[in-house]
Amino acid sequence: MNAYDYTLWIFVLPFLSFVITGLLKGRIKASLTGLIATSVIGISTVLSYLTAYKYFIVNKSTPYVAVEAMSTTWLRFSQMDVDFGILLDPISVMMLVVITTVSFMVHIYSTGYMKGDPGYSRYFSFLSLFSFSMLGLVISTNLIQMYIFWELVGVSSFLLIGYYYQKPSAVAAAKKAFIVTRFADFGFLVGILILSNYAGTFNFIDLTDPNGILITQPIGASFMGISVLVWALILIFMGGAGKSAMFPFHIWLPDAMEGPTPVSALIHAATMVVAGVYLVARMFPVFSLGAPEALGVVAFIGAFTSLFAAIIATTQRDIKKILAYSTISQIGYMMLALGVSGYGGEQGLGFTASMFHLFTHAFFKALLFLGAGSIIHAVHTNYMDEMGGLRKHMPATHITFLIACLAISGIPPLAGFFSKDEILVAAYQSNMTYFLVEYLVAGLTSFYMFRLYFRVFWNKEPAYKHTPHESPNSMVIPMVILSLGAAFTGFIHFSGFVTSDGAAFDSHIHWNIAIAAIAIAIIGIGVAWKLYASSSDLSSRISKSLGAIYTVAKDKFYIDEVYIFITKKIIFNLVSRPIAWFDRHIVDGTMNLIGNGTVAISYRIRKFQSGNLHQYAFMFGVGVLIATAIYLYFITA
Repeated sequence: MNAYDYTLWIFVLPFLSFVITGLLKGRIKASLTGLIATSVIGISTVLSYLTAYKYFIVNKSTPYVAVEAMSTTWLRFSQMDVDFGILLDPISVMMLVVITTVSFMVHIYSTGYMKGDPGYSRYFSFLSLFSFSMLGLVISTNLIQMYIFWELVGVSSFLLIGYYYQKPSAVAAAKKAFIVTRFADFGFLVGILILSNYAGTFNFIDLTDPNGILITQPIGASFMGISVLVWALILIFMGGAGKSAMFPFHIWLPDAMEGPTPVSALIHAATMVVAGVYLVARMFPVFSLGAPEALGVVAFIGAFTSLFAAIIATTQRDIKKILAYSTISQIGYMMLALGVSGYGGEQGLGFTASMFHLFTHAFFKALLFLGAGSIIHAVHTNYMDEMGGLRKHMPATHITFLIACLAISGIPPLAGFFSKDEILVAAYQSNMTYFLVEYLVAGLTSFYMFRLYFRVFWNKEPAYKHTPHESPNSMVIPMVILSLGAAFTGFIHFSGFVTSDGAAFDSHIHWNIAIAAIAIAIIGIGVAWKLYASSSDLSSRISKSLGAIYTVAKDKFYIDEVYIFITKKIIFNLVSRPIAWFDRHIVDGTMNLIGNGTVAISYRIRKFQSGNLHQYAFMFGVGVLIATAIYLYFITA
């Protein structure tokens, strides 16, 4: 018996919770369905921590080896088997801890946040489905299994984003997320088929083997002068870019804030949006050793997206939109770190830094979203213009939110400082341009986060319709627990557990870079304090002085409008309308002509089927005479 057989229950239990809470909806008290779902994800969390303890501590080996806790063949394509199993290695075990921890906190928080909601049971059923899908994705042993769970994550995300289906904006956001990610996922599927065709396998262990066929025997075929392997990996990255909301597939994530705020914390901050990062990390040996050109694309998209989203975040008014663009920017950080990383040892610092930041980001970004939910729960608005002075009314939310802001800004000794420092070091060692970009992004991050913090908690208090109050314990306790993660997870010796080749190495703080990063973060905080901690109109005057620059950033560089133009004016008018015309007039017209012609002919010859026996005999005789005449003609000719 495998020592990790029990890990099957980590993701099966949430599926059972989805089925049970869905079937029992309306048959038992709604609060009981929430209790069932929360208890189940709590058990999965305990099992995940047990798995991490056994894998990293009890069964420690250097390098850490991948373990197939379960594997069974369930499909066969020609010479390739598709297994269904559980793959445990440093990044999958780490992801199990992240997903279950954040999901458990969100479940507890939701029992208070969603109390009294008419769709309470449906909400927890959908949460369970999402947890099952995400957990299944990270423990997949092969690309096909991952793709199945990848699509399930998309379906459950669609359901949760559109939870308030009575609101047209929520329905539109759900459809937008689903359609945009489908385009990206098509690229992912094509990449899978190309890669597996040349490798002869779907299994991750075989695909990522440094001594495997993809790396030791480069694919000779090329397209447009670029290796087929590079194309395959770029297409696979396209799928990851869609899920992780990288430019140009980022447009769905800000609109996805239409879902309940705890959903934003779970799906769009700590789990689903890092699926793309996890995908690149899972295939990293192939990217790094087999197709470094594809890794260069990852680095460029990551760097550009991180800066692009950070600039937009500095101009938004909706606190959830600010956090959404912050997430896009931070995911860009992680992608860049992977893109500039080498393979093995200190060269693989970027890989470790990316996974480290994924780990720490899960805590402080989930905390930020839960804090935003607590604020919205108290003041019933998303807009900073209608907030202020909340530190007096919501002390617990204020302190935990401040910790998260400091952590994401990279202020020591909080978690974000350590992981962001390693990303900056990796960029500095690889590409000075990328380093300078991320250095600037670090300053922008601290600015827009403390712009949010000061405007909500310190700015002049508006005339609230109802006096704000602190959230219930069911919401505060998860925030306190996550704040501990945001404060202390940076002290984990991450390079001793998660590395590009599984072998531990010693990493340390590079103070020449760290001090500069701290300085720009403090400058960002100082500027935010000067502009937003008081009722001064200085920020408004600066916005007006920037003119078109500020307007373009506030309007998100009109990327949504570009998409609408392309889809409505070009695709719909120049492609879809001609196709629709051809379908209606040519295809349907041809079918209608055949049908109508058949009816007309039938109408003309209907008298031949009169039912009159004498007429049938006469026609038969005439036919015999005509046939005989024709026969005699040809005989005598």
